[in-house]
Amino acid sequence: MTLIEMSGVGKSYGAVSALHDVSLSVHAGEVTCVLGDNGAGKSTLIKIMSGLHPHSCGVMTVDGSPATFASPREALDRGIATVYQDLAVVPLMEVWRNFFLGAELTAGTFPLSGFLSGMKIKDMKRIADEELRKMGIIVNDINQPIGTLSGGQRQCVAIARAVYFGARVLILDEPTAALGVKQSGVVLKYVAAARDAGLGVVFITHNPHHAYLVGDHFIILKLGAAVLDKPRAEVTLDELTTQMAGGEELAELSHELGR
Repeated sequence: MTLIEMSGVGKSYGAVSALHDVSLSVHAGEVTCVLGDNGAGKSTLIKIMSGLHPHSCGVMTVDGSPATFASPREALDRGIATVYQDLAVVPLMEVWRNFFLGAELTAGTFPLSGFLSGMKIKDMKRIADEELRKMGIIVNDINQPIGTLSGGQRQCVAIARAVYFGARVLILDEPTAALGVKQSGVVLKYVAAARDAGLGVVFITHNPHHAYLVGDHFIILKLGAAVLDKPRAEVTLDELTTQMAGGEELAELSHELGR
């Protein structure tokens, strides 16, 4: 099932074209990897899909209907959740509080009785623990500050949170950046778990090795345009790596250096 489809989508900021003529499809139960260096257009693509910026041209459809979001809230209401690299967590707050941050379960009386006393704390702790365990995420104590978790674990909590709150499309912005090998592996495991749960995953990365481990379809952006668009069966890791490194430009540089 096609969840999001873009056809000839572009975005201009005045005279500057940040994205032009990009087409892609996001399918349920698949990971679409969008790769590119800094300035390639990845962030602009995320902003269009997540409702931060409208596209300037082309067509984007969600569940087959044309869509232009005026805010991230509208995108979220359509089941499109974005997990950004900085995560926007509160390090000193407990894991369960970060899980429900901004969407707390309340008894409906907390403005009068006080914020904490009006929250369904036991229910939120139980739900957070259950939802994390469903994805195989085990934390020592649901009450521990989320800042005590590793970077990979925090990413996984954010993924589980998005799934619980109804995401059908999960956009992951460089989730393995700045993580070590082991923690990157943890995150990639849960990217695959989200895909296996039937979500459409958009995995934004500059790392072709991480993309190839979980990806079903690959798009490489360069200077705002797609220079590669292939399913997994039609592309190799070497091809992804070469395209990311500059393709012919890399070969020319190697020749100049006598390598």
